[in-house]
Amino acid sequence: MLLPVAMVYTVVLVIASVVNLNNVPSLGSSFDDKIYHFVAYLVLAFLWTTYFKPSHKRHTNTIVFVSVIAFGVVLELIQHQLNPNRTYDVYDLMANCLGVLFGTLIVHKFNIIKLK
Repeated sequence: MLLPVAMVYTVVLVIASVVNLNNVPSLGSSFDDKIYHFVAYLVLAFLWTTYFKPSHKRHTNTIVFVSVIAFGVVLELIQHQLNPNRTYDVYDLMANCLGVLFGTLIVHKFNIIKLK
């Protein structure tokens, strides 16, 4: 059941990354966009890491982590090519990476608690 959710979320994230988004609610800060990036990639990492059920094999966790980071980097780099109104922003990329890190750590923490 989690695989379709992760796949649909990934597709929605791709679409949201390349289209013009109008009327996005304001969070009242000067860096709303970075918060959105952080949360979007936290959820993405959470879904995929949970789907692959972090195992005792470190490689599985590392592959998922690196794959989600690479996905964010590629998407950030190509969004301008697909939509001239969108631009590459290193701070967006940093927010993506931090979201992936926190999403992965949350799953890891839940798994440690479940094992106790």
